[in-house]
Amino acid sequence: MEKGLISVDRWSGESQAYFLTHLHSDHTKGLSSSWSKGPIFCSRLTAKIFPFKFPDFKLSLLRILDSGSWHTVPLVSPTTGSKTVVEVIAIDAHHCPGAVMFLFRGDFGCLLYTGDFRWETRSERAKQGRTMLVDALNDSTVDILYLDNTYCNPSYDFPPREVAAQQVVDIIASHPEHDIVIGIDSLGKEDLLLFISRALKIKIWVWPERLQIMHLLGFHDIFTTKTSVTRVRAVPRYSFSIETLEGLNTMRPTIGIMPSGLPWAAKSFDGNDNLFGSLLTSRYNKSKWTGNGGIKTDKPYECLGSVKRFHEYIYSVAYSDHSSFSEIGEFVKHVQPFHMKGIVSSSSCYVDPMYYFGRLCGVNQPAQRSHIKDKRKDRDEVAFGIKSLFDKSSSADIDTTRGRSMKVQLLTAQVSRVRAFRRLRCGAKIVENDSLD
Repeated sequence: MEKGLISVDRWSGESQAYFLTHLHSDHTKGLSSSWSKGPIFCSRLTAKIFPFKFPDFKLSLLRILDSGSWHTVPLVSPTTGSKTVVEVIAIDAHHCPGAVMFLFRGDFGCLLYTGDFRWETRSERAKQGRTMLVDALNDSTVDILYLDNTYCNPSYDFPPREVAAQQVVDIIASHPEHDIVIGIDSLGKEDLLLFISRALKIKIWVWPERLQIMHLLGFHDIFTTKTSVTRVRAVPRYSFSIETLEGLNTMRPTIGIMPSGLPWAAKSFDGNDNLFGSLLTSRYNKSKWTGNGGIKTDKPYECLGSVKRFHEYIYSVAYSDHSSFSEIGEFVKHVQPFHMKGIVSSSSCYVDPMYYFGRLCGVNQPAQRSHIKDKRKDRDEVAFGIKSLFDKSSSADIDTTRGRSMKVQLLTAQVSRVRAFRRLRCGAKIVENDSLD
């Protein structure tokens, strides 16, 4: 593909068409309310949320791509001036509201950009996404797969989200006299909060800006800004810290839960924990599991290790909106691209996905790809966003002002007065706010 035609999740440089996979901030760096470079193609739900993040954005620049349908984007060759077209289809990425993958095809071949995605194999929604991808590929070979390799390391193998969500519910249920604080971002983990609400038949407190997002997503009766009606609060991830939990416990018994595929701390808490060996153990030694996603198996999930207690007041549960290592392998095996590149350029566990899964790619099977010749020679000229994993300290949070100024507190008790003030405002301390409920 010629340079200057399209860009995906990359907002520097010049292109004729821009594509946005989702609204997490590590995918919108360089995008602002004053954007005027060209049209932005995104999912319908992303377009609905877009004005909340970019209030003064010129919405006429948005182009909605309905998932599962091919769209033709007319372009002009920067070198010859002749007309050309790019066909694109958006596919549910199963990551956060509005998140999609993009499959492109044209004279350059076939490219698949996953953005951030979760490739669960058993939920009904995942089955629909799998069918959509199979239908879109229609036996075509993907020349380059741009892959979410956030957890492309064998150490990251966590359970399906339905199982992790039940683990969170069990932790809450085993602490009936405690307030609960759950660290989340400004977009994502909605299914977890809904699961908790339905399982325990309770409302969940969220901070005012998050409540607006919930209303945009159509959730009007489950979430509240009244702390008096619930003991479960979802707070901004950046306000989740040991200091916060210790402070809250001087007022009321409180535990914190951090749902994340990444370990929240270096080592687990050594204290006794009667949750393990009792409620959780008995549940996950059962022979079958059924959840919202329709999971059912004749063997137990060996996922007790996905729940860690890192502090007297803090649990970490491996609930992730990114694919686990095994799911990445299943996805690559399913797509069987000619070549692939990771979209996460660096992290503490970074491994080029070709290291583990290159054997599944056609680049190592030339006999299968002898018909592919010149059309791949300029395949790298398309501008795809490449990111660093630890940009996520701010990226997953839709509130970019706070996201840039606040980072997740990892085992530290030192915070500035500004950070303390923001935690108080966003739910770290019990404060009534009925204005948006």
